[in-house]
Amino acid sequence: MDGRCTPELLIFDCDGVLVDSEPIASRVLAEALTEIGFPMTAQQAIDRYTGLSLSTVLALVAADLGRDLPADFAVRLGERDRAAFLAELRPVAGVVDVLRSLPWPRCVASSGSLDKIRCNLGLTGLLAFFEPYLFSSGMVPRGKPAPDLFLLAADRMGAPPARCLVIEDSEAGVQAARAAGMRVLGFCGGGHTRPGTADKLLAAGAGAVFSHMLALPDLLAEQGASG
Repeated sequence: MDGRCTPELLIFDCDGVLVDSEPIASRVLAEALTEIGFPMTAQQAIDRYTGLSLSTVLALVAADLGRDLPADFAVRLGERDRAAFLAELRPVAGVVDVLRSLPWPRCVASSGSLDKIRCNLGLTGLLAFFEPYLFSSGMVPRGKPAPDLFLLAADRMGAPPARCLVIEDSEAGVQAARAAGMRVLGFCGGGHTRPGTADKLLAAGAGAVFSHMLALPDLLAEQGASG
């Protein structure tokens, strides 16, 4: 990460960075896939699909199955997700204090649908920190690891890509940020992370990694972004 360049914009992923949703969503997905004859554990779902859009996930599953998924699969999965999030979803530890303290413009760029982003941030009390600056993979032709979503966010927010700093938890997200010409920090403090996650994020192109959200302000300062 080039610390000589103070960011004009912070771009946050949502799931696994702002809200600790990945363990919940992966469990629900694994259960739903197992029910239709594609046995999977929650950990396998995390390993295979973290950071990808739902359309990409479903296309990969259909390819592995060798047949189309049930026509209502995505709708029923969304309903199960919402019920589980309503009961269990929490913000990532420390993120509220961090968002209150960071002085830079910010937005969210997530592989989830716009409705899901808004719902999850609303459930966890984070929506007011970002709305209306919410960007979904549904707004671009290609989701992560393609750079389209991050480039859209930068354009809409009026920030050059080289002056954007992305906070991501997935290899696909880190790759997308780097492909967009942006600096990226890898967050490995979500409930879905495992030993080796930090190394994978660094290998994907993260300039640095951190495991607790409260470390972000100091990390930004250490990287020369304290202006």
